[in-house]
Formats: sequence, structure tokens, C-alpha cells
Amino acid sequence: MTVKFSSKAHYGLRAMVELAQTYGSGPVALSDIAQAENISQRYLEHLIAKLRHAGLVKATRGVQGGYQLGATPTSITVGEVLRALEGPITTARCASEAGSDSCTREAVCSSREVWRKVRQAITDVLDSITLADLCIIGDKEKTSDNRI
Repeated sequence: MTVKFSSKAHYGLRAMVELAQTYGSGPVALSDIAQAENISQRYLEHLIAKLRHAGLVKATRGVQGGYQLGATPTSITVGEVLRALEGPITTARCASEAGSDSCTREAVCSSREVWRKVRQAITDVLDSITLADLCIIGDKEKTSDNRI
């Protein structure tokens, strides 16, 4: 069994970490984010639109324009980013954060509680990690890479 997140989740989170690393320095051009994270600018535009709609990113127009976080890196969680990009987190149709889709076996399904607990464990982890935490982890990894 493989639990996978989509490329939207991976690339969107990388873009958000890039914005978190430059937090307080003003707007960052989309092309700079795309280049730094090696993400297609066209694909990144799609992701940033979803993140803007969720209020996680704000845009500034003009020559010095670009994108920046809509809140501090300490207040934006990985879970918020993934939900903005993908919607509610779910492990099975009957165990979604958005509520239960009906299933003909719902009333007698003995495995439903397993999927709910797995979903809850995943959401607990995702909601406990902030963009600031990821920046610290990234800084530590860069420092350890330089010592080799």
C-alpha cells in the first residue's frame, strides 16, 4: 500500500516554503519561485491561484510586484496548504474530513473506524507542522550538506 500526495501538493508546498524563506522581504516574482523550485511557471500559476483563493498567498501588482504569504510562516500549517490545493483530506470515501459519502456497507462496515483513525493521524501531523518549521528543517539540511 502506498499513501501518495499529488504533484499539486508537492509543488505547492515547495512554493510556499520558498515564500516563507523570503517572508518580510517583499513580494517575490512568480518566475523567481518557479526557477528556485524548478517548477513550470504555468503550473505554478495554477497552484498560486488556489493558494490565493484560500488566503494563504497575496499578490502585489506592478514592477516590484509578486507574491508573498498571506500570514506569517509560523501560522500557516502544511495541512492548510494541502487542503487549499487538494480539498479535504481523506483515506477512504467514508472517512473524509468533509463528511461521509454514503456507502451501502456503512452501517455494518468494521473497517471504517480504521480509515477514520488513519485520516486523523495524518491530519494531526500535517496540522502540527508550520511553514516556519519546514524552513528550519531546510536550513539544517543545507548546513549539514555544506559540512560534507
